[in-house]
Amino acid sequence: MELNKPSLHKIFPTLEEPLLDEMLQHGSIKQVPAGERLLRMGQTIRSTLLILDGLVKLYREDDEGREFFIYHLDAGKACSLSLVCAAKQENSEVLAIALTDATILSIPLAYMDQWMLTYKSWYQFVLTSYRDRFEELLTTIDAIAFSGMDERLEYYLKKKVEKLGRNIKVTHQEIANDLNSSREVISRLLKKMEAKKWLAINRSSIDWLL
Repeated sequence: MELNKPSLHKIFPTLEEPLLDEMLQHGSIKQVPAGERLLRMGQTIRSTLLILDGLVKLYREDDEGREFFIYHLDAGKACSLSLVCAAKQENSEVLAIALTDATILSIPLAYMDQWMLTYKSWYQFVLTSYRDRFEELLTTIDAIAFSGMDERLEYYLKKKVEKLGRNIKVTHQEIANDLNSSREVISRLLKKMEAKKWLAINRSSIDWLL
């Protein structure tokens, strides 16, 4: 994508114009293909990641390779964990992967700290990012603690529809990984939803019908 001040303002409408100029001047743009990892466990974070286009998934992974889904990031969002780790000069404790082709704007730590003091809009953007990601994390925790797997799956699919549209390119195993379940359980629940005419199951995708 071509990035200029008007297009950047459209993605981040609350940020001040002088700040947008600095973002264009000092930020580094990276085109990321679907499936590429943006963050790895133990990686030293020296910049924060802003999503310009596409969809990114953040998750943790245990010693046996099982995944625990945290939240999604799409255009106009910042990776709050990268904000925290960059500010404290710590290593990443999460993984991030591009679910679709994505465009990322990377801001070096030095500018991030400076902008917190110089631009009120950046200060507010960072605080809002912390709050929004924390609320999404609480929603994920609530789903695990208080909801059955059928409810968690329904919520998961509805959030996917919001981000990707009614044709969801995802396998049963990928859903199982995100929900920390087994492929067999997910397949059984999807077939029940299909019987209710909520969705249609394809070879490597799901059509949401509601």
